[in-house]
Amino acid sequence: MTLDNILEIIKKIVDISLVWLIIYYILKNIRNNVKLTLLFKGVILVVLLKLASDFFGLTTIGLLLEYVMMWGPLALIIIFQPEIRNVLEQLGRTQLLGRHKVLTVDERERLVYEIVQAVDYLRKARIGALIVLERDTSLSNYIEKAKKIYADLSSDLLISIFFPNNPLHDGGVIIQGDRISCAGAVFPTSSSSKVNKKFGTRHRAALGIAEESDAISVVVSEETGRISIAVKGELFYNLSLDDVRMMLIDELRPKQEDEMLDELDEEEIYEENM
Repeated sequence: MTLDNILEIIKKIVDISLVWLIIYYILKNIRNNVKLTLLFKGVILVVLLKLASDFFGLTTIGLLLEYVMMWGPLALIIIFQPEIRNVLEQLGRTQLLGRHKVLTVDERERLVYEIVQAVDYLRKARIGALIVLERDTSLSNYIEKAKKIYADLSSDLLISIFFPNNPLHDGGVIIQGDRISCAGAVFPTSSSSKVNKKFGTRHRAALGIAEESDAISVVVSEETGRISIAVKGELFYNLSLDDVRMMLIDELRPKQEDEMLDELDEEEIYEENM
């Protein structure tokens, strides 16, 4: 085998690897966006229906699906332009190695403790709050438009930010790692029909950012003092402090640690059955 052949093989391997890397990051960002996930499922469904119509010889439905596949991409680009733009922006902002800082167990426990302490005070005082924790998907676009803080996280600081008449209490706080990056952040509101009509802007904003990213949103209702968490496109309402603590610890756990715990659980189940 000559040197030219070896170089050609290396080029092909690099070429294929880059293609798979691009596909991986596109699918990863689609997974973190509920609207684009539904869109992706719809495209898959249309393709499967087209294959089925060709296989069973359904001429009429096949012809209609051909028109859909011909003009569908243009229609989707126009209709879902904001979502597609957000995904492309996130691809540019997302760090290749995931979260900018992987917290240790002690740091995660301290982070959750400070948030729970602040939330407990806010709910008792009926002070509205929206706290957003960044994970793998960067929220720098929202941070740039908000008031920068870059301070160590503490319950006292969170309480003071959301205290009534504070200029920043109307927006949301974004936490990166174990630091407060900004306050007064404005997020897109969810238009989901599943959201209860009694929920206000804070709850819809919390769900909106949870639909467009993998962030965790903690909400305190100003009217009722109830606590909610929005994560992975779902809103969990009227949670207890213990529920909030357990959800945050579970969601902030690194993926590698999750896999190790799953393996340990499987080993325990296996040993019990032996």
